[in-house]
Amino acid sequence: MTATVSDQSALRAHIDRAAGLGRYVLRNVRLHTATTRADAADAADSAFFLADMSVEKGRILAITPARPRTTTADDPNLPFIDVGGRVALPPFVDCHTHLDKGHILPRTPAADGTFDGALAATRSDRTARWSAGDLGRRIDFALRSAFHYGTSAIRTHLDSQPPQAEISWPLFTELRQHWRGRIALQASCLFPIDMARDDAFLRDIAKRVADAGGILGAVAYPVPDIDHLLDRMFRAASHYGLDLDFHADESADPAADVLCRIAETALRSSFAGRIVVGHCCSLAMQETAIVDATLDKVAAAGITVVSLPTCNLYLQDRRKDGTSPRWRGVTLLHEMKRRGIAVALASDNTRDPFNSYGDLDMLDTFRLGTRALHLDHPHGDWIKAVSTTPAEIMRLNGHGAIAAGQPADLILFEGRSWSEILSRAESDRIVIRNGSPSSAPLPAYAELDSLEGFALT
Repeated sequence: MTATVSDQSALRAHIDRAAGLGRYVLRNVRLHTATTRADAADAADSAFFLADMSVEKGRILAITPARPRTTTADDPNLPFIDVGGRVALPPFVDCHTHLDKGHILPRTPAADGTFDGALAATRSDRTARWSAGDLGRRIDFALRSAFHYGTSAIRTHLDSQPPQAEISWPLFTELRQHWRGRIALQASCLFPIDMARDDAFLRDIAKRVADAGGILGAVAYPVPDIDHLLDRMFRAASHYGLDLDFHADESADPAADVLCRIAETALRSSFAGRIVVGHCCSLAMQETAIVDATLDKVAAAGITVVSLPTCNLYLQDRRKDGTSPRWRGVTLLHEMKRRGIAVALASDNTRDPFNSYGDLDMLDTFRLGTRALHLDHPHGDWIKAVSTTPAEIMRLNGHGAIAAGQPADLILFEGRSWSEILSRAESDRIVIRNGSPSSAPLPAYAELDSLEGFALT
């Protein structure tokens, strides 16, 4: 039996009923070659293609080229649901967030939209209020939001200056277990790289991270002994078998060249792990020859760069004199991609002093990234930046792509093209997990009203 459904709510209901029978086919679903592993996806260029997707017992049984709506080969007892060319993408992978900072904006009135103001306001709030109970409620709220929108994996940075590490890391391991099977969680420690001068601190945090299965990270900036500090970070990561994840060059200062120094450190140390560097804003302010030399080293070192357009558009070139920003803070993803450097987009901060807005919706991040970074004309395979590439960064097999044999996890949009998908919020998208539409609602902001210091403004 075949059903053709035009309304999203009705389509959700059809899929839900079919999933209850244990087997069904999504007919005329529009998949993308960049995020689909199937013979039907073979194409010289990154493009959409129409397919029929067979789902059985919560897994994708097969992906085949779309057939006519009715054929004599159809099983009369098998539900065939014609989705009319709607786009299906794999669940999003968000590889750079700050779950511990999320949703503190209502109690940080001193935040002024500047980077220095954000640092001060966050430091004050962390010192005063970041208990396990406070963190747990805010992080769980954020994760329920991300799950509702269709994210299946998140890496978060955890502020790890003493004594916060004693609170945040044990809580994170509990939350990771609680969310297992819904969102795969990873954590990277975060501290000012100056603290790597302290042997005891660096040893203790690296061991803590290793015991928790995490990633070693720091905010790296041009201090006089930056090369020495990076050497220490790389040695600690090698000793404990850790990957590295840095914040670097989050400024408009063309003299900020830590990305280049990270690449040079990786090359001279022959580091075997994976390296991610986020932000890299100052690169866009440097001379072409310097950019070329830096990116050649980044490519040779196999570094992945993550751009955070939501946060950097918010923070960079914010002015106190009432004038408009002249520069928008995004880094050089096109130039990187042409050199074979892996690049990703991620959410970064959510409703905190570093970014007053956001809800961990990676479609919103991809939409903003497409517009701010001109990831279109052609759209190419840029969708990999929020799916397959971050999944590879995070060593997550089975995430970031749609493939036969994997769980039937996908997001079914109303849109049938990039223009349609990226022009609306797609708030009625259908998130399918293990073959069944998710009914997970968005949490209400009122849930956070009772947190200490909360003040609605």
